[in-house]
Amino acid sequence: MLSWQTTPLRPVDVPVPSPAPGELLVRVLACGVCRTDLHVVDGDLPVHRPSVVPGHQVVGEVVVASGGFVVGERVGIAWLRHTCGSCRFCLRGAENLCPSSLYTGWDADGGYASYAVVPAAYALRLPTGYSNESLAPLLCAGIIGYRALKRAEVPDGGRLGIYGFGGSAHLAAQVAVARGYEVHVVTRSAAARDLALSLGAASASADVPPVPLDSAVLFAPVGTLVPPALEALDRGGTLAIAGIHLSDVPVLSYERHLFQERQVRSVTANTRADAAEFLSFCASHRLSVAVQPYALSEANLALSDLRAGRVTGAAVLVA
Repeated sequence: MLSWQTTPLRPVDVPVPSPAPGELLVRVLACGVCRTDLHVVDGDLPVHRPSVVPGHQVVGEVVVASGGFVVGERVGIAWLRHTCGSCRFCLRGAENLCPSSLYTGWDADGGYASYAVVPAAYALRLPTGYSNESLAPLLCAGIIGYRALKRAEVPDGGRLGIYGFGGSAHLAAQVAVARGYEVHVVTRSAAARDLALSLGAASASADVPPVPLDSAVLFAPVGTLVPPALEALDRGGTLAIAGIHLSDVPVLSYERHLFQERQVRSVTANTRADAAEFLSFCASHRLSVAVQPYALSEANLALSDLRAGRVTGAAVLVA
């Protein structure tokens, strides 16, 4: 198990966690390395639990079952792990906005470990036909990318811009292509541009898209990209910002960036309904998941590579 108080992560030996009533005990098979883990470890996000074990893209095998799951079943553990179920947000189907929400790898120990526990109500059933390593990025990168597409409100047959092309973006792009959107990717990485084109993007550039966009999703946590992303939108376009953390946004010009009913929207976590919809899509549409594997003992290297932009696709810790 890897825990943290300061960077880098340090290994610790602790007893196998005991599941509470209604929880599953899961033996970890693989865990995706998410940029949110990086924000937690680097202190960009406030500490919710000191020395928490990061990791919220967990593929595991059920060891102690509950809630209709069976021993030996492969399940997923994602970012969202608790909501109150009774606030006005939960009651209107927006549980991702619940003020009492709790998160794997932030409020509770996550998957940079040999074992993890999860409330059965928040464990995810997984599509068949994918390896453990390929499933892991689907559980946050994929789900959040899916929600970001919903927030971007791409019109039928519309032009979609994607800024940054890492673990989440390369999955969202495939959903977009499957839905008939014209996808234009902007990323500094030559390898990522090549990957984008191989996955069906209409263009991939290092600066600006070649056509006005109906919608865009900003995956890179870089606030200085917000003005050019808004300026690239056509009239009535929507920019969805997919990250949990973003560097400061420069001053916007109303005329250049927002007029003609352009709008900017944030993305906050996901609902379990989002997860179910996306994983159902993955069952019926085979996604190509670009994975860069690391051993659990190499978690600091994986985070360092992610921080430096050396990961093409998704980094995954493999048991």
